Amino acid sequence: MDSSPAGTPSPQPPRANGNINLGPSANPNARPTDFDFLKVIGKGNYGKVLLAKHKSDGMFYAVKVLQKKSILKKKEQSHIMAERSVLLKNVRHPFLVGLRYSFQTPEKLYFVLDYVNGGELFFHLQRERRFLEPRARFYAAEVASAIGYLHSLNIIYRDLKPENILLDCQGHVVLTDFGLCKEGVEPEETTSTFCGTPEYLAPEVLRKEPYDRAVDWWCLGAVLYEMLHGLPPFYSQDVSQMYENILHQPLRIPGGRTVAACDLLQALLHKDQRQRLGSKTDFLEIKSHVFFSPINWDDLYHKRLTPPFNPNVAGPADLKHFDPEFTQEAVSKSIGCTPDTMASSSGASSAFLGFSYAPDDDAILDC
Repeated sequence: MDSSPAGTPSPQPPRANGNINLGPSANPNARPTDFDFLKVIGKGNYGKVLLAKHKSDGMFYAVKVLQKKSILKKKEQSHIMAERSVLLKNVRHPFLVGLRYSFQTPEKLYFVLDYVNGGELFFHLQRERRFLEPRARFYAAEVASAIGYLHSLNIIYRDLKPENILLDCQGHVVLTDFGLCKEGVEPEETTSTFCGTPEYLAPEVLRKEPYDRAVDWWCLGAVLYEMLHGLPPFYSQDVSQMYENILHQPLRIPGGRTVAACDLLQALLHKDQRQRLGSKTDFLEIKSHVFFSPINWDDLYHKRLTPPFNPNVAGPADLKHFDPEFTQEAVSKSIGCTPDTMASSSGASSAFLGFSYAPDDDAILDC
C-alpha cells in the first residue's frame, strides 16, 4: 500500500533558504502537552494517528503525528507541505476532513484534525464483504462530490481507496489523507508522477503517460466495483499480473447488478482516459449518469439524505470501528513531549517553515 513520490506541488509556494515556506508560523503556542493522547487509531509511513483530548476544552481530535527524521530521509517534505496546503482548502466541503490547526516540535509534526469514528470504508467492507447498490451509490456520490470539489480547486487527489474513506458518527463519508495530491493542475493540463496504490492505479499511470484528473474517476470506478463485488476490479495477489490485468484484461462484471451500475462501471473503468466518464466535463458527467438518478445532489451536499448505515457509536471513546491492531498498541510517551525536552534534529526545524497553522477564531467549526 506504499505510494511513490507525488512531486512538488504546483504552483510552488515561496521558498526560504531552499526550503518550502508557506509563511510565518501562525500557531506558535500550541504544543503536545496541550493534549491527552488516548489511543492509536491509525498508522502510516511516517507516523501515527491518535485519538487525543484537548486538556483545556475537553474536545476530541484525531492528531496525526509525523516523524521529521523519516520524512527528511525519504526527501518527502514537499508531500507533507502539499497535504497541509490541501487541508487548508477543505474547510468548506462536508465530505473532506478538516484541519483545525497544525504545529511542530524539533522532531515531530502535528496535524490536529476532525475526529471521525465511524470507521474506514475498508473496515466495513472487510466485515460485510460487499454492499447493496443503494448503499454503494450513497458512498460513491459523497466521494464524487468531494473529488469534484478538489478538481474545482485544480487539485488531483490520486490515492482514492477504501482505507482513505472514513465514515463519521452519522454514516457520512469523510475523505482523508492528502499526501499524494497534486495542486495547480488546470483542466487541460497533465502531470506524470508515478504514484498511487497498486490495486487502484489507472492504466495511463502504469503506462507512465501524462495523465489528468480522469485518474480520480478511474479510482472511483475501482472503489465502487469493490463495494459491489468485494474485490478491486483487476485484483491479483501477484502485483505484476494485476498490472497486466489493468492494462489489458477486459472488465468483467459479475451478474446480479443493475444495467445502470454495470454501465457506470464500464464508463469509469474505461482504459482510454480520453473516453472515460468525467474526462470532458468532470464531475458534471458523473452527476448526470443514470446510476445516480435517485440522488438529489443539493440534499446530498447539505447532508439532508439519511445515510444507509448508522455506525451507532456511543461517543468519542467508542472505538469499535477501529482495527484492534491499532487501538491495542501502546501510546508512546514521546508523542506528548514538550519541545524543550526533545533534542533538535539537525535541519529539521528549517525544513518545514510555515507548517504551523491556526485559523481565525471565527473560522473554527463546532464539532
